[in-house]
Amino acid sequence: MQLSAGRSPHAHEGALTLSFDIDRARRETRGVADVVHFNNAGSSLMPDTVYESQVRYLDLEAHIGGYEAAAREAGALQQVYGSIANLIGAAPDEIALVENATVAWDMAFYALKFEPGDRILTAQAEYAANYVAYLHVAGRSGVVIDVIPNNEHGETCPDALEEMIDERVKLISITHVPTNGGLVNPAAKIGAVANRHGIPYLLDACQAVGQMPVDVKELGCDILSATGRKYLRGPRGTGFLYVRRGLIESLHPPMIDHFSADWTAPDRYELRKDARRFENWENNYGLRLGLGVAVDYAADWGLDAIWERVQALATRVRRGLGGIETVTVHDIGRVQCGIVSFSVDGVSPEQVKAALAARKINVSISDPSSTLLDSMARSLTPLVRASVHYYNDEQEVDRLIDVVGKIADGSAPVVQT
Repeated sequence: MQLSAGRSPHAHEGALTLSFDIDRARRETRGVADVVHFNNAGSSLMPDTVYESQVRYLDLEAHIGGYEAAAREAGALQQVYGSIANLIGAAPDEIALVENATVAWDMAFYALKFEPGDRILTAQAEYAANYVAYLHVAGRSGVVIDVIPNNEHGETCPDALEEMIDERVKLISITHVPTNGGLVNPAAKIGAVANRHGIPYLLDACQAVGQMPVDVKELGCDILSATGRKYLRGPRGTGFLYVRRGLIESLHPPMIDHFSADWTAPDRYELRKDARRFENWENNYGLRLGLGVAVDYAADWGLDAIWERVQALATRVRRGLGGIETVTVHDIGRVQCGIVSFSVDGVSPEQVKAALAARKINVSISDPSSTLLDSMARSLTPLVRASVHYYNDEQEVDRLIDVVGKIADGSAPVVQT
């Protein structure tokens, strides 16, 4: 495979060391003809095969009926569990398929039992959806939320975590890759602490799965939640939950139906023995098939290859933007991912986003409320977030840098807000 990168003013920056068939990646992604997409941490452009699998399934439903289509495609639907399990080093019975990452995370978190005075240890860069759940449980059952300090690199510190452990700690729960800051937390080292003390470890891998190799055994996590729409390049409205087999039967889901449990007598029911106790009966089978195709597509490229390319492209973005005098890159951590957060002096994130969108370049805005503790600690205002993926090419990166430079020096007009 040959890399199709041409020479550019930034060709020496973030140079790729891996042969990667970028022509194939772009040929199989129809959206690259329409936009320059740097919102992969929001929702990636789907590969054609993911799109087509959903269209084919919807066409089948339209022609023979929903139940009948599901029956005909039962084998492929069952294989989705195996594909996800293979991707993250789990077993198929440890996987539940749900509507999104938040549902996955919530179904496991609210199945845990807490007593007054129990402690939840979490990260400074924890995501808002998770932290409000901690607050909800704290208000309801008297749980104490303690934040693990960062080290000098801005990472959740395993050594500090070790010093916080006592008999009241009932959960360690962090986000592997926070929504802003480019940070990759040392999730495996945190897992080692959790495992050493026998404390359940819940990992939000929403931004990690599909971007980098993720192995639940290497990470030491008991529970992991993820989405399909981000770096897996799957459809929106898909997510999955991993629960370690030895933990499953101790967790009673916060809500159940006749799929997650069998009604065995007028006054009794029996929960499923596998992770599908966290599912419910009705779902979108077309989306599930699309998720399975996306997982297989990522595995076909290889997560090591994807991760190396994503890091190289993100390094190119950081160096290029960092060379613009009035642009500040706000990323932290020794290991940085495909998410690049930046600001332009005197230009609001909304103006930057709009000016880029006018040139068919997609980015997003990271609001401080998404990672409130991290934003307060680092005095962050809303930031522009450019998140790369392996199908982005070097010319797109250089185009982003060039346009941001023109926004910064005033040569690219922006709409005043």
